[in-house]
Amino acid sequence: MEVFLPIAQVFVNPIEILLLSAIVGILSGLFGVGGGFLMTPFLIFLGVPPAYAVANEANNILATSVSGSTTHYLKNTLDYKMGFMIVIGGTVGTSLGILTFTYFKDLGKIDTVISLAYMYILAIIGTLMLVESLREIDRAKRNIIIKKKLHVHYWIHGLPLRMRFPKSKLYESIFTPILIGLLVGFIAAIMGIGGAFILVPAMIYIIKMPTRLVPGTSLFVTIFVSVIVTFLHSFNYGSIDLLLVAMLVVGSIIGVQIGQKLGEKIDSSGLRALLAILLLIVGIAIAYETFFAEQSIVVISSVSNSDLNFFSKFIKEFSNDMPFFYGLFSIMFAIFLGVGAAFIRRFFSNLKKKILLKS
Repeated sequence: MEVFLPIAQVFVNPIEILLLSAIVGILSGLFGVGGGFLMTPFLIFLGVPPAYAVANEANNILATSVSGSTTHYLKNTLDYKMGFMIVIGGTVGTSLGILTFTYFKDLGKIDTVISLAYMYILAIIGTLMLVESLREIDRAKRNIIIKKKLHVHYWIHGLPLRMRFPKSKLYESIFTPILIGLLVGFIAAIMGIGGAFILVPAMIYIIKMPTRLVPGTSLFVTIFVSVIVTFLHSFNYGSIDLLLVAMLVVGSIIGVQIGQKLGEKIDSSGLRALLAILLLIVGIAIAYETFFAEQSIVVISSVSNSDLNFFSKFIKEFSNDMPFFYGLFSIMFAIFLGVGAAFIRRFFSNLKKKILLKS
């Protein structure tokens, strides 16, 4: 069974997309990182053109980030002041990323740039994660305890214009979170990822935020970055396909809830090594597709408007006739699903507590 995507203009198997997005969602919930760095390559392997894969995964990340951020808001584990400083940098970085995306798109090289970006990023992150995970496993087997310095200072900590962040109990230069946000925004615009795999360690080791505030603040930042990326891609390129987004969001949100539950019960040391290996495999697969595989032209399906169903026809006409409002609708659609998922989870969590108390 295949479904036609009216914007991307390709046929996809919805079962495959739902299963893959759920699996990536489980990994995201399990390790506390966004799944864009895996889901975007998977979409490309399934036949979705890279420029469309990037844009639609950004819209998906928006929904899952809203869902997770709402949960942290209800738990009061967010540092809004720090988050807004990172968002300022993220806004600038996203704008620069979109300009870079446009430049290479006009040259007809954007698919190659996206593939190369994923190949190098996945190879670097995967290798670092694998080395660190194997070290942790080795130390655990030998019962070695490493004493770490409480404070490690980098050049970024000497920047001027310091500001107090009461929630995190920090006195930090405003340029520290802004520069980190700039890097995350730039990468998000080109690769269609939330940037959590960069943002989370940066907040812990460079900004030195309390660990309990990091996940919620990271998701809070990702919301704003994803909104900008989604809107600019929709308005400039008309590349958001709500049919694809709906499939991605449903699978991801279900997967994230399962992953978060598993994360409470499973020791993640060995699993991190497996995730690192998965990243390396995906990176190698992208490298093979880019340099060694027989190059095939993506077939854009010639389906006329008269052959489309009502929903597909509505999406296509809405995107073509009113790109500004279509972009806003895409954002609101993702936010609605994300908030709804968070409150549904809270409802069932409270219901479970009541049942346990009665029993």
